[in-house]
Amino acid sequence: MVESTSKLEKAAMKRLLERDVTLEEIAELVYDLQLPYLDNLTMELCLDNVKAVLRKREVQNAVLTGIELDVLTEEGKLTSPLQEIIHNDEGLFGIDEVLALSIVNVYGSIGLTNFGYLDKLKPKVINRLDTHKDREDEVNTFLDDIVSAIAAAAASRIAHSQPEVDDKFVDESQLEL
Repeated sequence: MVESTSKLEKAAMKRLLERDVTLEEIAELVYDLQLPYLDNLTMELCLDNVKAVLRKREVQNAVLTGIELDVLTEEGKLTSPLQEIIHNDEGLFGIDEVLALSIVNVYGSIGLTNFGYLDKLKPKVINRLDTHKDREDEVNTFLDDIVSAIAAAAASRIAHSQPEVDDKFVDESQLEL
């Protein structure tokens, strides 16, 4: 049976909140990514785009899957060696990024570059999740990448929707070939 989108959306948002991640924190990341490019950017626009990203079924599935794997790891319910790999957030594991890329790929190459930037710098909420500042026993191997991906996708969504970008078409008659 296929779950309804609204049920999945609510479940994904609930799981984010249970892991102490708010949509506003994700919107702050979006704001920071897009501010250099848009003079009229608002937090409201960023939050609206985070919510729009979370309305997509593939995003909801990625959020639920990643958080569930983190929780199962915290509870010691995975078999070895996967238990240790996820618990230690081993650098060469890569599956956490692959899952996150399923979110980013919905919104094109801008989302991919934004994700790489956030994954490398780990600003704000991403840093808190990655360094376990709130709880040492917490595992966020998937969650930090999922949050980065949602922010990157929302920033990409904003970038793709800007009318001033759409108005700048190349006039082929001006090209020298």
